[in-house]
Amino acid sequence: MEFEKARKRVEELTAVLNQCIEKYYMGNESDVSDYDYDMMMRELSALEEEFPLLLREDSPTHRVGGSSDNTFQKVQHTVRMESLQDAFSVEELREFDERVKKAFPDAKYVVEPKIDGLSCSLEYRNGVLVRASTRGDGDVGEDVTANVKTIRSVPLKLNEEIPFIEVRGEVYMSHDSFDELVATQELNGEKTFKNPRNAASGSLRQKNPKITAGRRLDIFVFNIQQKEGGRTLSSHKESLDYLGELGFKTVPGYKRCDNIDEAIACINIIGNSRGSLLFDIDGAVIKTDDFAMREELGSTAKFPKWAVAFKYPPEEKPTKLLSVDIQVGRTGVLTPTAVFEPITLAGTTVSRATLNNADFINEKRIAIGDTIVVRKAGDIIPEVLCVESHNGENPVFTFPETCPACGSRVAREEGEAAIRCNNPDCPAQLLRKLIHFCSRDAMDIEGLGSAVLEQLVSEKLISKASDIYRLTPMDLITLERMGQKSSLNLIEAIEKSKENDLYKLIFALGIHHIGLKAAKLLANHFETMEKLLEAEVSDVVEIEGIGEIMAKTLVDTLRLPETRSLINELCELGLNTKSLTEKEDDRFSGMTFVLTGTLSKYGRREAQEIIEKFGGKASGSVSKKTSIVLAGEDAGSKLRKANELGIRVISESEFEELIK
Repeated sequence: MEFEKARKRVEELTAVLNQCIEKYYMGNESDVSDYDYDMMMRELSALEEEFPLLLREDSPTHRVGGSSDNTFQKVQHTVRMESLQDAFSVEELREFDERVKKAFPDAKYVVEPKIDGLSCSLEYRNGVLVRASTRGDGDVGEDVTANVKTIRSVPLKLNEEIPFIEVRGEVYMSHDSFDELVATQELNGEKTFKNPRNAASGSLRQKNPKITAGRRLDIFVFNIQQKEGGRTLSSHKESLDYLGELGFKTVPGYKRCDNIDEAIACINIIGNSRGSLLFDIDGAVIKTDDFAMREELGSTAKFPKWAVAFKYPPEEKPTKLLSVDIQVGRTGVLTPTAVFEPITLAGTTVSRATLNNADFINEKRIAIGDTIVVRKAGDIIPEVLCVESHNGENPVFTFPETCPACGSRVAREEGEAAIRCNNPDCPAQLLRKLIHFCSRDAMDIEGLGSAVLEQLVSEKLISKASDIYRLTPMDLITLERMGQKSSLNLIEAIEKSKENDLYKLIFALGIHHIGLKAAKLLANHFETMEKLLEAEVSDVVEIEGIGEIMAKTLVDTLRLPETRSLINELCELGLNTKSLTEKEDDRFSGMTFVLTGTLSKYGRREAQEIIEKFGGKASGSVSKKTSIVLAGEDAGSKLRKANELGIRVISESEFEELIK
């Protein structure tokens, strides 16, 4: 692949994957299947390996999990909660075995199901639970002790007063608990969770432990992170047996295998049992049993070398296509959804699946009445894979020429696959734009979710974002399930949002191509909304990380009369329009830093913020413009590139000296 083509593909994959990560870990939502996510991550990793200069700072390949937010107190993990390298074929499992056997020919394995939930750490002192925390990004998680204590299978006191032990488990929701929760949500008119995994994640991170307690969560414990005192353990199988004796509910069906053939047989048995399990799994895990061998094998910057996770192939079934629904998204994109005769996939009944876009429909020649193949890997959104047989009586489905929500003509922008309604007053877009405007990364108005916004739009109390700041307690108290106290709390949250940083307002405007990172870059560069509104495309493209398409879309959108009018109204209503990023001093002014490897004292984002506070900027790739490379443990291609170019490389301790 040519460099320029690879660069565009890396940008595209990075944007999509980061959005998926954000939705899954912060919003408890998922728009793509696990399989597609894994395939995109693999493609990105391969491109970064082939073109080291394209390895970006915001690359999702650096991440172990999601980042913690400010809802709960942060917890610095003493022992990193690592992710696992994925395998998708028996051949890859045998390659893993060869790598292990090269160092340890007599290595044995333990195979266990990979529970599909939220990873959690439990810490005990003298046998008593003292803290529970989420994995977060692997280094920093969230303190969820109060919520975890509501999970009945979590022992508050162990059967042995061991001085200290930290264990790792997976919090999950059983199928029965999930069905009960969804039924309750539908009865109350609430937005329902899409699957048990998202339900477990959203339930564990509730601010009110009473809500968590009512969600009937469960946990399987599968690892000892660290331990002081107690029995001496030398193997994983031994540790799992010991955890059971201490009172933990351990991962079910684990088995020690003498060789890779036995391990593969175990994986097949687990895979065949998926439909009968009372909970979801998203694969099976092979772990080297001997702890001493694990210590010698070690880890890469992202994964332990002594374990691998096998992902089962997506389940596929044929069904008859009954109709195609067209929905209008926040940015006006028309999205097709297939409606078909119900089928059972991965233990659930499905009757709808995404059809991607018009190009996909035309390429597959999809028509109503065709027999289509639908796939679903685990508990994710199903998708149409292909046509098994054409009905022959109906023509290929064509998109409407007008928007189904407002009747305006739709158009397809040059270079894009999406067909879009460009009417800014389209009612279908209005609600989604308002939901985005109030979301956590945008104006972060707590309590103003989709249900309340839908009522406000329906009652014609708001028709644009600025109307939110004109609401009164009397307006809100008329809404369903909105009492006096709730109304006052919501008005207070709306007022508080006026103090947000400029970047949140820029992101809240929902400008096409402008994500959260781009909004931060724009706010830091222009510092005020006034300067941003005056910017030309040539001014915007000077910012590293902002391309010409993004710049043109931004400037064109900001010059629209309706956009200017909205921003003017928001300014008049008292919203902050200045960047709040404070600089300590300008010691790093004009300098570009590149971070590589694992830092022991700073998270990557934290180090980047420190650099920016001193007037510098952080980049994702090494070039001749790079001033300093901050290298942690297991630094790879970026460090090699820096040495080749003769760029200054500093350690973490040297970085600390620079920022004193």
